[in-house]
Amino acid sequence: MKSFLHKYRKFIGIWLVFSIIVISLFYTALKPKKTLPIYNPSDVNPELVDTTVQYIANKHHIADFSFTNQNGKTITQKDYEGTIYVADFFFTTCKSICPKMTTNLVDVQKAFLNNPKVKLLSFSVMPDIDSVSVLKDYADLNGVVDSKWNLVTGDKKAIYTMARKSYLAVKQGKPEEQYDMVHTENFVLVDSKKRVRGFYDGTNLDGPTEPGIKNVKQLIEDINWLLEEEKNQ
Repeated sequence: MKSFLHKYRKFIGIWLVFSIIVISLFYTALKPKKTLPIYNPSDVNPELVDTTVQYIANKHHIADFSFTNQNGKTITQKDYEGTIYVADFFFTTCKSICPKMTTNLVDVQKAFLNNPKVKLLSFSVMPDIDSVSVLKDYADLNGVVDSKWNLVTGDKKAIYTMARKSYLAVKQGKPEEQYDMVHTENFVLVDSKKRVRGFYDGTNLDGPTEPGIKNVKQLIEDINWLLEEEKNQ
């Protein structure tokens, strides 16, 4: 047996290397390729979507907008043109989920601090309280980098419309109060073509989540995947 192995050792070695290469190629070919869905209103919980757009099943895009940020600057869609960004809805006096969401969004900011192709956008759902100066204090307190992250305020109806018709991320509040909003813990991932690509639990950094909702660690991974995908297009 030893003489046989010695005689054919080169052949056996080549065969083993060849087998490893073939198995690796098969594994690569059969391994499911990572994808990120493109979300439309019809794909999302109806509670988070305005009734006027719930029927839309394709070609959904974030609508144009114009709000004021923590520095008193007007922020529009053009400020996010060609970028991947994360949007969320909050208010500065929130004591429940907002502090955790802000802390986790700071981690996202850190992960892409030197990448101008990634930005953040936080809408106040209580613009009557969250004035420019209030947002500025909140931004300074939480280490918001102005060039990376805009906290915006403005007309409540316009913010409500963006939340329910574009970002598909905010529940309707009391029926008797027009444009009342119940913000959720959702972070919304938007690609450079203004399409919704994912929803993430902004209070969950790296723990288990419910089906269809990912955590913040996965958000960072998905942003990196989108960056790579768009670079190769």
